[in-house]
Amino acid sequence: MSVPTLEPTARQRLRRTRTRAVSTLPALAVSTLRPHEYDLRPACISLVCPSCRTWVPINKPGTLRPKLVPHHMEEAGTKAPRRCPGSHRLVVLDMDIERWWQRLTEGVAETNGRRSNRVTMKPKVAVAPAITQILAPLLDAKVALKLYEAHNKGCAVCAPGTLRCSEGGRLAHLVAHTKRTEPARRAALTAREELAEQREQGLWVLRELQWALTAAAVRRADLQRVHDALEATLQQHNPQLTDWARADLMSAITMLATKVEQLSR
Repeated sequence: MSVPTLEPTARQRLRRTRTRAVSTLPALAVSTLRPHEYDLRPACISLVCPSCRTWVPINKPGTLRPKLVPHHMEEAGTKAPRRCPGSHRLVVLDMDIERWWQRLTEGVAETNGRRSNRVTMKPKVAVAPAITQILAPLLDAKVALKLYEAHNKGCAVCAPGTLRCSEGGRLAHLVAHTKRTEPARRAALTAREELAEQREQGLWVLRELQWALTAAAVRRADLQRVHDALEATLQQHNPQLTDWARADLMSAITMLATKVEQLSR
């Protein structure tokens, strides 16, 4: 007997497998599955196998004993495939197509109402500036040079003096920039100080002018208030007062008279 030289290949399986084999698992009722786990349309009647969670066609759906077609647990083309225990499992088609389609439509409508179709663009995060870039407006040429020298002493790349790291390059650029802009920076700082001093002097002159406009009215009001107090104190003079009370009254009258004299000048 001759030995075949070619390896045997699997034959193409028929679309409707004709076999009397039945799985030992209990019959699977379609009503126990979720609406999106089975498809009752006649053109592609199938369901999700509970054992391997893959879509499997239903064989002979119009007969008394429909069942799942035999299928494997692994993907097609894998070596040593293992058959799913859900193969040849009986299926109970206890669900009406119209009722299934209504439940599926209601579930899709509810999901669409719960999820937004608007695409939200993710905002672009700006790159954080370096410390030298943040401190550049606040540093002068001397401070920038000190930072550059301190970096060169501690950096292994910038220490020989031939190469520069990214931070060393930024500091070198900062030193050159501060040296170039130092005269303009000092002039601007001097101008700001002079402007602040002029503003302070202007506010002081404005307060003096405002007080000069109201000084006469304030003096008259003070003088009238002291006159009223002096008259009220003189009315309290009574011959029946004791020596101590008369002394206190005369002291108050003297003090008020002095204030009147001072305000009348």
